Amino acid sequence: MRIHPIKKMGSQNKLISDYRLGKQEIMDFFDYIPSGDLETRVKELRERTFQRESLQEVLHKLNKAWDAPNSTLHNINRFSNKDSVVVIAGQQAGLLTGPMYTINKVISILQLAKQQEEELNIPVIPVFWIAGEDHDFDEINHIFMQEKSRLKKLKVGQENIDKCSVSEIQLEKNIIRNWLDNVFSYLRETENTKDLYHSILRCLDQSETYTDFFARLIFKLFPNEGLVLIDSHHPLVRNLEKEYFEQMILKQQEISSGVYEIIDKLRKKDYQVPLEVDLNSGNLFYHHDKERILLFRDENGGWIGKQNEIELTTEELINIATNQPERLSNNVVTRPLMQELLFPSLAFIGGPGEISYWSALKPVFHVFGIKMPPVFPRLSFTYIEPKVSKMIEHFTITPEEVVNNGVQDYKRNLIDSQTNPPIHELAKDIKATIEKAHRPLRDLAKGIRADIGELADKNLYYLQKEISFIEGRIVRAVEEKYDKELTELDYINVHLYPDGLQERIWNPLPFINKFGVDFIKKTIDSPCSFSYDHYLVYL
Repeated sequence: MRIHPIKKMGSQNKLISDYRLGKQEIMDFFDYIPSGDLETRVKELRERTFQRESLQEVLHKLNKAWDAPNSTLHNINRFSNKDSVVVIAGQQAGLLTGPMYTINKVISILQLAKQQEEELNIPVIPVFWIAGEDHDFDEINHIFMQEKSRLKKLKVGQENIDKCSVSEIQLEKNIIRNWLDNVFSYLRETENTKDLYHSILRCLDQSETYTDFFARLIFKLFPNEGLVLIDSHHPLVRNLEKEYFEQMILKQQEISSGVYEIIDKLRKKDYQVPLEVDLNSGNLFYHHDKERILLFRDENGGWIGKQNEIELTTEELINIATNQPERLSNNVVTRPLMQELLFPSLAFIGGPGEISYWSALKPVFHVFGIKMPPVFPRLSFTYIEPKVSKMIEHFTITPEEVVNNGVQDYKRNLIDSQTNPPIHELAKDIKATIEKAHRPLRDLAKGIRADIGELADKNLYYLQKEISFIEGRIVRAVEEKYDKELTELDYINVHLYPDGLQERIWNPLPFINKFGVDFIKKTIDSPCSFSYDHYLVYL
């Protein structure tokens, strides 16, 4: 296996591009430059207090319940060291781990934790935050599998009728087993298939919820790396958070106004932030009758649901935070803050979307008298199979070009190159000539009567439609002649650029089926710089 870095990707938005380049315009919205020395961050964390003993106890209970490996339990024990810190990232509990970027996030955590432990000479623990409170089941209830030169969405049959949080959704195991059998029908049998299938079934049988299923599978993929998992929606975790919930309730106005002002400043600098906040945003969810209700402040200072489902006074909400913290959860604004209050975070690792909205959160941390942790862009990988690599060699196109733009333009140019002049250019020129020659006729018709003018416009439409028809027939004839080449290009595209980066669509299952989990281990063991935009991993 070899890994090839790509310094700069061309498909990033302005905010992420400027952040990676360390431009001052965007770095002003963060407290740390991730490429800088983290010794200062360690000193800051030493001045703060954390519920280390209680957190350690909770992490032991959660991870043992998921049959965590000894490497994980050993790392949890290291929380008792007052100098220990964490590298942390998070994601929803996707089916069969979800898209590849989830795996890439874990690899990022493990690599940065290892690098910084060697550099700082203190325990640096890799932590993955499972966003168990999320209730958007449609985002996680499917994976994509390859069917010839396209990807097919395979959705599990279970529904989340009550719209409850993912960590509360009980697995309907018969439905999932049937779904899993269908998923495996898309795989060619290899020496890994049978063990992989039964390993997943065992994880399913031992799990009660989708979060359990996710956690067990993650430990199967990362058994020796000391990865620590936390379910943010677990009642034991909520009990640790009650004091922080109370402070978030009391400081709602400062939090919302701070974010509101920052978003305005970001947009004036032409930075697009995927975050909507107004001065009345409560920044918390209230869980009622299995539903998660986003809270807002009303004109009287009370707390109401977005659709007026509930009405609470500040005193009532604080009482809930104190005595029933499991009925509250964070929204996108306060979740990073809660994570930071629980853990001594040396660094947070985020994807492009997360970094975009984190850029608006500096005042949230400052309201609590702390700094935003250093934010590192996660490592981004595209995995290239030998078959795909060999196909690419047949064409005058590079893997870098494919992962940036796909092959559609290349296919079009290939077809054009088989006709002289190129068919698409010729058709375009002929249409322009016809339009110009036809214009006097249309002008004359419109000057006689409106309906005759409309008829002339329709006449031009039909003339150009005939050109499009013959253009299409010529293109199809060329495509038939070069069917093998075009099929190979589609195969390359579905692997490396399936409607965007591979990691956003593909699930790791097909790769594990072909190459075993060893390719993940080898990727972890190949140190990668966080200064590069992307990596090509040749399997």
